Amino acid sequence: MLKMFSTQLSGLFKRLHEKEEESMEDSARILAQALGGDGKIFIYATNEMKAVVSESLYSAEPLQGAEEWTEEHSIDNVSPNDRFLLFSRASDDSEVLSLAKKLAEEYIPFLSVSTIMSADSEGLQDIADVHIDLKLTKGLLPDEEGNRFGYPASIAALFVYYGIKFTLDEFIKEYEL
Repeated sequence: MLKMFSTQLSGLFKRLHEKEEESMEDSARILAQALGGDGKIFIYATNEMKAVVSESLYSAEPLQGAEEWTEEHSIDNVSPNDRFLLFSRASDDSEVLSLAKKLAEEYIPFLSVSTIMSADSEGLQDIADVHIDLKLTKGLLPDEEGNRFGYPASIAALFVYYGIKFTLDEFIKEYEL
């Protein structure tokens, strides 16, 4: 089972790399604007996606300028140089959509990472400056009844996070931010 999961996960990473590489680069450019203008990179995530917040703040290689966005923060205190990075399992997550709408109303640039669940309903992909689709509409493994399980949303989000971070780190070195 683990070998099959590993194979499926490798395929997911390959699809994300091929389909979302340009969006990851665009995301890094937007985040570099915060660092170049003495702004902050606020990261907000729901549920299992909080793994990205932990990785960006507490890992051996934290994200420069990053801070977790919490309920204690206020949009009124966001500077024009600040940028946001939003993570959720689904693009129609009401909690993340609520923050995204506030950011859009205030013209605060933000990026979102989630799976587009339905192109017919409003989601993060419709309002974010850049949206990266995790392409995880179902689990990676089949069970004996034909259902799917093994839904590695946080693993996929961490892969995307690192794609953005590595590109941002290159920009920081190149432009001495």
